[in-house]
Amino acid sequence: MPTASVHPQGSGVPLEQETVTDIRKAGGVIAWSSLFFAVLQSVCTFFAAVDGLRVAIGIGALVLGAGVGGFVRELHSDPIRLPMIGLALFGSLLNLVVLWQVRRLRSNPAAQWRQRPLSAGKIRMERLQLVLSIVTLVLVGVEEYWHIRWHHHV
Repeated sequence: MPTASVHPQGSGVPLEQETVTDIRKAGGVIAWSSLFFAVLQSVCTFFAAVDGLRVAIGIGALVLGAGVGGFVRELHSDPIRLPMIGLALFGSLLNLVVLWQVRRLRSNPAAQWRQRPLSAGKIRMERLQLVLSIVTLVLVGVEEYWHIRWHHHV
């Protein structure tokens, strides 16, 4: 005789197994409802943070307008600005040269026998580096254009 009790309605499923199934279903409902409420709370937190950020931007604009603009002008002075521009320019150009060299070496006929297909992550990373280097060069160019236009010197 089996030791497990049978469901009273005669389904043949042991009572312990049915209870475990019910507990798992309840656990799934609890997990999904917890996720739903966490998402709801995250949306609320997001809007509260955006509201706080809006206040911070407003206070920052007030402080900058009230006289901290001198500090910003000091940061934009040539002894600080020119080395930063130079490092950005050097880094982006070096990155472009390295990417060009890697692609040139990969396409070299003598290296074709040892080539393995690049992973999607590596291709994505190289494209990201290329885009970031080009964006950096464009931003340096735009900054220098407007700096010359407004201040009449590099």
